[in-house]
Order: sequence, then structure tokens, then C-alpha cells
Amino acid sequence: MKEQKRILELTDFEWRLLVGCLNTARSVYLDEGKPIDDVNILLIKVLDAKLKK
Repeated sequence: MKEQKRILELTDFEWRLLVGCLNTARSVYLDEGKPIDDVNILLIKVLDAKLKK
């Protein structure tokens, strides 16, 4: 089965908010000893996302 791609268009504020929330979630998971692999993958994808001109 082909993997579906989803596209989000975010303003600069929304992008910064998303990065902040993911980073906070990562910190909470670290404190609780939960695995952070999925959060790391998502955070990297958000940080590497291309800008639409």
C-alpha cells in the first residue's frame, strides 16, 4: 500500500508553536522515562520542512 502524504500550510506563528509544543512533549516524555523516538522523528520532519514561496 502506498503511503499517503499530508500537507500542512502553517503561518510562522503556527510553525513556532508546533515546534515548541513538540519540544515540550519531548521533555515531558524524557522526564517520565517514556520512549521519545516518534516525537524526535516528527520534530525533525517539522524542522526540515520546506518553505512555500
